[in-house]
Amino acid sequence: QVQLVESGGGLVQAGGSLRLSCATSGLTFGSYAMGWFRQAPGKEREFVSAISSSGGSTNYADSVKGRFTISRDNAKKMVYLQMNSLKPADTALSYCAAGTVPAYKSPAYNYWGQGTQFTVSS
Repeated sequence: QVQLVESGGGLVQAGGSLRLSCATSGLTFGSYAMGWFRQAPGKEREFVSAISSSGGSTNYADSVKGRFTISRDNAKKMVYLQMNSLKPADTALSYCAAGTVPAYKSPAYNYWGQGTQFTVSS
């Protein structure tokens, strides 16, 4: 069974930082690109960031570029999203996903976690 479990959510003040983690199991982790998506209340799920299977290529949504950093540890089968300079608009339920390519679109991903919630207060 493939499982992706996100953690690291919580409450943080604007301008602060959080690091989200995604632990995976049942997956040939090094063969998969990993992505982060988020869904804010009343909005559709949107792409945040993605990283290639080797970690050699990364993509970011314009709204988070320069503030967020995606990384992975293939030995630990983990992917991370370091979020700095957080804004209230970043408040969302964040999902970790695994797919064949580091795509911008959610249908490209085969497996999804249940999400972790974080809130950025003003």
